[in-house]
Amino acid sequence: MDKPVDLIEFETMLLGRYMHLLTPRARGCTDRLDRSAYLLLSRIQTQGPMTIGELSAAFGLDASTLNRQTAAMLRAGVVERVPDPEGGIARKFAITHEGERRLEADRARNVNGLLKVMADWTPEEVADFAAHLSRFNRDIESVDGRQWPRG
Repeated sequence: MDKPVDLIEFETMLLGRYMHLLTPRARGCTDRLDRSAYLLLSRIQTQGPMTIGELSAAFGLDASTLNRQTAAMLRAGVVERVPDPEGGIARKFAITHEGERRLEADRARNVNGLLKVMADWTPEEVADFAAHLSRFNRDIESVDGRQWPRG
């Protein structure tokens, strides 16, 4: 790895590999959200109810993929279809109380996993890493042209 950017590429590849290891599924635990549901629910929680078209624009996914994912989420009871609060024709997907509960439970498991990994880090190191990671993600969003809303 000749350049720092080569090391960044390698380490982000590993990060993608390791993230699921932070919170391994407990044997028999069926309450965990799959990755797509976690991402979609996180976006809906932050932005509010969204149509398939809005989800498609936000994630860069085609409607057929989102129809499959949202159908599974409807069956799981983590989203519901609601009328457009602004009076539009299309119905929107809103997070349910069950969706909020499961998303928050998964998020808490993720945070606990990160706390274990960073147990020996100083608060300053954690804050610095958070700031650099936030900048990295915002720059990716800028290049991609799709910003993730932040609360």
